[in-house]
Amino acid sequence: MTDDRDALRRTLRERRRALPAATRIAAADALAARLLALPFAPSAGTVAGYWAMDGEIGLHRWQLSLPSAVRYCLPVLHGQVLRFAPWRPGEPLKPNRYGIPEPDIDPDHALPAEDIDLVVAPLVGFDARGGRLGMGGGWYDRSFAFRQRQAAPPWLVGVGFGVQEVPALAVESWDVPLDAICTEHATHLIQTVPA
Repeated sequence: MTDDRDALRRTLRERRRALPAATRIAAADALAARLLALPFAPSAGTVAGYWAMDGEIGLHRWQLSLPSAVRYCLPVLHGQVLRFAPWRPGEPLKPNRYGIPEPDIDPDHALPAEDIDLVVAPLVGFDARGGRLGMGGGWYDRSFAFRQRQAAPPWLVGVGFGVQEVPALAVESWDVPLDAICTEHATHLIQTVPA
């Protein structure tokens, strides 16, 4: 199964990297509109995105369109989990051990996952039922494992290009369920919205 997942990761990463620049820009604009229209999109509080790398769909339009009372964060590696640091365009970044830019702060001072209202995470692959395929490092699953025990914030939304959708993906026991998956073409609401 691991070899199959690794081969699928390679194929889907090549697929998203092959998209032309104009397609990527239009997709980021369409994705922003979908994220802002989610039934649980906050009008205040704290959200987290990511720094798009390796052909991932960009979040710049969404970040710039957030309500003024919403604080935007980027992930920061902290041991074996992610924490989240507020960030605005122009503020300093430094590469983490994977070469991904993250806010230049002490990770001990970043917010824990439980303090975020909504998290948008990149997907390598997904299916319409909420099956997801990430890069394989388990960062999001470890960071949000507490959600498997309790229905609590943050809302988790996976994002990718429509070309990354596959018919079905196996769900592993450690996979933390998503509340929604958004692409430039569709929004799939997966979990029921808690009262």
